[in-house]
Amino acid sequence: MSIANLTAKYRPQRFDEAAGQEAIKRILSRASVEDRIAPAYLFSGTRGVGKTTLARVFAKAINCVTAPTGEPCNECRNCRQITAGIAPDVVEIDAATHGGVDEARRLKEDIGYAPLESRYKVFIIDEAHMLSKAAFNALLKTLEEPPGRVTFIMATTEPHKFPATIISRCQHYIFKRLTQAELEAHLAKVLGSERLDFDPAAVALLARRGAGSVRDSMSLMGQVLASGADRLGEQDTREILGLAGQDVFFSLIDAIHGRDCLGIDAILRQILDKGLDLGFFLRELTGCWRNMFILAQAGDKALPLIDASEEEAVEWLRWASRFPLAQIHACWQLSLEGQRRVMTSLEPALALELLLLNLAYLPMLVPLERAAGGGCGPNSPNSPNSSGSYGSPGQASGRAQSRPPARPSSARPAPPAPPVSPDSPDSSVRQTAPQNYGTRRQDRDASGAAIDSESASQPGFEPGHGNVSGSEAAYGPEPGRGVSSGAASAPAPRQRPEAAPEAGHAPSSKNWTGFLRHYDAHCKRSGQHLPRIKSLGAHYDAEAGQLTLTCLNEIHCEQLGQTENRALLETLARQYYGPQTAVALGVPESASRAQGAEAANGLKSRDLVKQAQSLLGAQVIDARPGRTNY
Repeated sequence: MSIANLTAKYRPQRFDEAAGQEAIKRILSRASVEDRIAPAYLFSGTRGVGKTTLARVFAKAINCVTAPTGEPCNECRNCRQITAGIAPDVVEIDAATHGGVDEARRLKEDIGYAPLESRYKVFIIDEAHMLSKAAFNALLKTLEEPPGRVTFIMATTEPHKFPATIISRCQHYIFKRLTQAELEAHLAKVLGSERLDFDPAAVALLARRGAGSVRDSMSLMGQVLASGADRLGEQDTREILGLAGQDVFFSLIDAIHGRDCLGIDAILRQILDKGLDLGFFLRELTGCWRNMFILAQAGDKALPLIDASEEEAVEWLRWASRFPLAQIHACWQLSLEGQRRVMTSLEPALALELLLLNLAYLPMLVPLERAAGGGCGPNSPNSPNSSGSYGSPGQASGRAQSRPPARPSSARPAPPAPPVSPDSPDSSVRQTAPQNYGTRRQDRDASGAAIDSESASQPGFEPGHGNVSGSEAAYGPEPGRGVSSGAASAPAPRQRPEAAPEAGHAPSSKNWTGFLRHYDAHCKRSGQHLPRIKSLGAHYDAEAGQLTLTCLNEIHCEQLGQTENRALLETLARQYYGPQTAVALGVPESASRAQGAEAANGLKSRDLVKQAQSLLGAQVIDARPGRTNY
């Protein structure tokens, strides 16, 4: 058996032998029957879809001795010469090597001569987009009004490179990629002609790997048959072509479902060690998520739509029921968009590993409602609960998580604002409208008061009772009890009803250690954290209802005074100490003086400050530590 070149051996010689392109074959055959031949044709499409093949068949049909006819006889002298490529009136030109203006001028001269032996003189220009601009200009008039009995057929994979003046003078036919069924039928026909036994799953795999190209599919089949096997099997096809088996995908989906980081790494190493085709692996992985999404939507009715054996389709149906629909949709989109990033990355293996880990930990990295573009609300069974799973707490799927989900962050957090003296020109603006570096949504209750989205989610919140948002809350009472006068503070905020203290905490047992336990429990539930709160000094005055926190320095104090941190701190304090608790922030006087002195000494030593002092006759009285914003 000769398998040297299956593509050339089984190249179609008639319209009805060509796979796919039914509409184009019908148009060309009818034009040949009616002898209505256009001056120029343009065949465009991806590689291996039949452009050059149909051009040759069309040339035979219009020059056959039985013409006008819809199919060439392939027996007359003209048909045999065109098939062998030696017909004097059918000229094939490779524009990649003969695309200059000189070749176009010689071609224009040859057009003036009548056909020698055939009815039509046919010029087939392959890869016509490689013609130079001068060559196109030389052919422009000829394509529009060629001599009688002359026609041009130009084939190209890049029609966008053609001048619009050329396209307007041609009948343009766009060749589509062949469907999976058309490719499978063509490959099965070739294997039957070769009297070879084959596995239908192997043929389907070759057709899928060929991606709509007959030539690619035939070349891959010849590569597999070159191993000398008596039968074309699926396992041999995957091993020779470096394609992952279904067992690899089932194991990978299992590891993603269980968020098994080590399992994912082991599967990835197996893929890399075997030298599998990463591009095709990603295509098949995307197809797996697509199949599960359809099966999750339609159930058993969608089994015929799955491009897999009946046993594999049933297995995918079982896996589809174990994932939330929103996660399947998000993983499908992430896999599809990640194909280009992985294949164009300088480190494809690391990029693929990151993609697989993102698929596994997607519910913890970003809310699925946002990743999937909506479709499930916060109370939906598809939304994650506090354990990072889905559904009700008693029905949480996947592993139990030992730590809370990480808060998504799409941008670097902005640094806190520098301290401002009450006497400075912008102090009023800074106190009444502190910068908000996060995004917070405010609603309105029945009385028109602002309701903060974060505060409204806290236990015990009731709308319509003078509720205030975190951005409206003030910065605390006047300084006192060891709090520096330079610290950011303001009158106590308006009061609102809050949740009662937790059970088991008597008023006499309220201390800083207990508050930190309450804070840790809140962090586990929500994943919200405050900067270095366990390093604070604290004093709670039960009679005044005030919690005074002594920060490490002014920078630390400003961080806690930011809108979101301040609102969370006040909420936790009122939950633990009582609904009337006020919070004051400050730094020790000694720390403030030490930082000011250090900053003043640093300023005095700078050349720029010395020049300013000399020029203005000024002196440095006071300085405060600042930051550089990036």
